[in-house]
Amino acid sequence: MLIDQAKVLVKGGDGGRGCVSFRREKFVPKGGPDGGDGGDGGDVVFVADAGLATLIDFKYRQHLRAGRGAHGEGSKRSGRGGADLVVPVPVGTMVRDAATAAIIADLEEAGHRVVIARGGRGGRGNAHFATPTHRAPRRADPGEPGEERRVELELRLLADVGLVGLPNAGKSTLLRRISSARPEVGAYPFTTKEPVLGMVDLPDGRRFAAADIPGLIEGAHRGAGLGHAFLRHIRRTRVLIHLIDAAAAVEPLESYETVRRELGLYDPALLDRPEIIALTKIDLPEARARLDGAVAAFSAKGCRAVGISGATGEGVPALLAAAIEALEAARGREETPAAAKK
Repeated sequence: MLIDQAKVLVKGGDGGRGCVSFRREKFVPKGGPDGGDGGDGGDVVFVADAGLATLIDFKYRQHLRAGRGAHGEGSKRSGRGGADLVVPVPVGTMVRDAATAAIIADLEEAGHRVVIARGGRGGRGNAHFATPTHRAPRRADPGEPGEERRVELELRLLADVGLVGLPNAGKSTLLRRISSARPEVGAYPFTTKEPVLGMVDLPDGRRFAAADIPGLIEGAHRGAGLGHAFLRHIRRTRVLIHLIDAAAAVEPLESYETVRRELGLYDPALLDRPEIIALTKIDLPEARARLDGAVAAFSAKGCRAVGISGATGEGVPALLAAAIEALEAARGREETPAAAKK
């Protein structure tokens, strides 16, 4: 089960108290203050772990607390620092402050570490407060409390190519054809109820990650159907393959505009993603009969369209070649601004 949202309370460890103590030893008159400092509290640290694919652990673990610092002791002995709490999360996890909705961290790369809640500082012992005029201070600082906040975790799949379209357009069938992923396939809408990720290996050794996103219906930007489950994950993809059922009663252009409208209403930036249109199910006679006219109609709009059959594999190699070409162009555009900044 893909759990892609969670709320947790995180708290850094409290700092230990400083100690009020005076040195008392035989033959050592006026030993003076020797209270040690309290230890610092531990931090709560999130680490992106490539071995995780869901936030299900946080369904049962909703309070995360780091270790508290130990109190100071006599003979100027400082308390031990509290242990950090290191929490693994899936790559692609976004962390927001629940109160302000501000983004705290976006863990996009494996091994990325972010401190989410800092531990409190330990209090100073009375040895720090001795002066020439105040030689026996009975003052020590309490430890500072650790930072506490409620955060929202949101997992967005990291995929190079996103398969989008209306329900029952053939997204799952295509992903099964081009990768080892095995999403559910059925002759009814919404067989895919959660995003599925698969690695696509091309004959020339190149590869990319493709995501089968749950089908979209009109009103998805407001959460209708599986709306946000679809749209949230598509934000991270570089290229979109827009699948359209060429055998459906609805005209291909109308299906295309429905999905484009929902993408734009949710996030206008999605309309600028490179896209390839795949007219599916051309193994069926009714789809085959409409193919040439549909390709011509999309070409007139300046859109690239290819006919494919996920069931037989017809047209799939051409689709993958177009996808890797668009993907490498998108990666090149991302690298160029980064190089210019240097």
